[in-house]
Amino acid sequence: MRFATACAVVVLACLAVGGAVVAQKGTVPAAAQGTSVVPQSQPPRSAQPSREATAAPITPAAAPAAPNPALAAVPALAPPAPLPVCTNPNGLGVARVVEIDTTGGPGFGFEHFKAHDFLRPGEVVLTFDDGPWPRNTPAVLEALAGHCTRATFFPIGKHAVWHPEILKQVAAAGHSIGSHTWSHADLSKKPFEEAREDIEKGISAVRYAIGAQAAPFFRFPALRHPPDLLAYLAERNIGVFSTDMDSFDFKMRRPEQVTQAVLAKLKKYGKGIVLMHDFQQATAGAGPELLRQLKANGYKIVHMKGKDALQTLPKYDEIVMKELGPGVANARPTSTIVRTISE
Repeated sequence: MRFATACAVVVLACLAVGGAVVAQKGTVPAAAQGTSVVPQSQPPRSAQPSREATAAPITPAAAPAAPNPALAAVPALAPPAPLPVCTNPNGLGVARVVEIDTTGGPGFGFEHFKAHDFLRPGEVVLTFDDGPWPRNTPAVLEALAGHCTRATFFPIGKHAVWHPEILKQVAAAGHSIGSHTWSHADLSKKPFEEAREDIEKGISAVRYAIGAQAAPFFRFPALRHPPDLLAYLAERNIGVFSTDMDSFDFKMRRPEQVTQAVLAKLKKYGKGIVLMHDFQQATAGAGPELLRQLKANGYKIVHMKGKDALQTLPKYDEIVMKELGPGVANARPTSTIVRTISE
């Protein structure tokens, strides 16, 4: 219960400070911006990978600190719950569940990593980046539930602690949850130590938000992955995900554009890991029709789960807790403090 209490207070505080900026400007604060988390008027992300940084030696991790009481005794990653009986006779469902052994940090997604091709013809893995976000992520979850199917989510750490109640819904629905850094910065432009901290804080933030260990899955912002960070993730036994096809939904304003983009690329390639963003309103609106079209065109959904849970590092757990401020571990749930009595 301490996670729920902590998360509720964090959401109020962060929405009062950071959320207000989003409401006024229509985007996330600068620290959380990235190539896909931008207003539609900004230039889109380049589809080409950036020049990779020169590999740097990896500094051994410091000795683990004593865990913060608010993060103690967090349960391991639970197996996905059975899918409910689908009331939609045309629901996609899940055709196959695959377990990913991330020992050594394997890479997936043919845009950058071509060693592992585990999908059969017609199979699709749905992935969503940059959440959780009010209205949009719940809409994506509703569409997936309507088709009794599952996806993999790569949340931004800051968004996870701003909206832990939404990320808990993602976990409760049985979707896999990896991580996507703390701030959504382009790590190829950061010194190694800063980039490592951004990765680890994002992982700790997800653990804090869902109250459990995340899957050992990671996706780089802008899909830019310098070799020194790939080596670090390999030491941490974290699988790295690129994509087989990027929907580029962050450039789109209408749901039908997202649906058309995904279907066109699937028709071209026949199968693949699809990158979308539950942060984007157009993608949230596209969910029901996109899933209907996938079913109509004979595609089958594959759900990925990690063989092992991803253990956070106490050092970065502590950093995240300090950033959240004092009192979060023992705060009362917001619902016991604030209630609507009239509207």
